[in-house]
Amino acid sequence: MQTVLITGGAGFIGSNFIPFFLEKNKEIKVVNLDLLTYAGNLKNLQEVENNENYIFVKGDICDRNLIQSLFKKYNFKSVLHFAAESHVDNSIKNPDAFIKTNIFGTFNLLDVAKNFWMESPNVYKAGFENSRFLHVSTDEVYGTLGKTGLFTEETSYAPNSPYSASKASSDFLVRSYFHTYGLNVVTTNCSNNYGPKQHDEKLIPTIIRKAISNEEIPIYGDGKNIRDWLYVLDHCIGIELVFKTGKLGETYNIGGKNERDNLYIANTICALLDEISPKETSYKNQITFVKDRPGHDFRYAIDASKIEKELAWEAQENFESGIKKTINWYLKKYK
Repeated sequence: MQTVLITGGAGFIGSNFIPFFLEKNKEIKVVNLDLLTYAGNLKNLQEVENNENYIFVKGDICDRNLIQSLFKKYNFKSVLHFAAESHVDNSIKNPDAFIKTNIFGTFNLLDVAKNFWMESPNVYKAGFENSRFLHVSTDEVYGTLGKTGLFTEETSYAPNSPYSASKASSDFLVRSYFHTYGLNVVTTNCSNNYGPKQHDEKLIPTIIRKAISNEEIPIYGDGKNIRDWLYVLDHCIGIELVFKTGKLGETYNIGGKNERDNLYIANTICALLDEISPKETSYKNQITFVKDRPGHDFRYAIDASKIEKELAWEAQENFESGIKKTINWYLKKYK
């Protein structure tokens, strides 16, 4: 039985991906390596904790000795690398953690995988000829867009926050291990994910939590910043497709074609809550505007035509269908 390493599997996207992946791939064993920082939560993986093909290891991707020992113990044939510090606000306050985890941690994984799988540049050891390193990244590496245009795989990198700069650096490291050593890598750059299991600090969980707690709902600036919203399960489907059928060394942008500004997000959630859990006044009355964060990118939007055409992926959820599922999940969590 093949065993794969998944890093950061207790985080938002990883904890959605692992149950999906195990259900679809009953012949593959998964080792989930996660440091369980504040953003990781094993409660998000309760549905697989007794699965015989699932193993959890608490540990740091920056610990090279640990990574090496896990490769030797489990003989990993592939790596799916989700682990990352990801909250932009935190990267502004404490950029050092982002540099360490996102850059050095990625380097550690790449280098150990390369040494374990390969004899020399472009020469794989017997049994590891199909070993693959999948790197999960973000559209924020491309910088910001004006009112028009889309990010493609050919868009020049122009990161504007310590978070996006650290992810851009990790993308370049992955690229370098392909071009220098011939390591079998693929990279995905996704738009803003939403859905069940996301950390409370993120925009959509914050809006829902504040709304039902009768607190002010904080929106940065004028609320006109635009993101392309991708339902997390659609992202997981795309990641698995790239892992299994993506072309060696290629990058695939995964986006939901659901551009919405932050004020629309808040108003939509409040309107749905007015229907689902009505009170005397509309939840919209709780929306307040707060000082914008430094360097706040205006707009992100992804052109996903490459993965749609080459791998036959398409998003199943639009924002309006996905947000209803998301609200219902959080209402069960918060109430």
